[in-house]
Amino acid sequence: MSAAELTTPEAARWAARAGLPLPADRHASVAAVANHIHSVVAVLRELDFGDTPPAPAYRAGEEKHDAAV
Repeated sequence: MSAAELTTPEAARWAARAGLPLPADRHASVAAVANHIHSVVAVLRELDFGDTPPAPAYRAGEEKHDAAV
């Protein structure tokens, strides 16, 4: 999906292409939800995680605590 918002006809077309039955009265709702999800993900993509290690590097219970805190 491009940066442009998903339109109601596009939502219908994508649902049909995926083989999902989508009644006509749901097309606008599906497009609105898809656009909302896209806007949230776009914000997450802008975050700078810097030196944050990837999730597989995380070990629960092995956090190092700073004694000065």
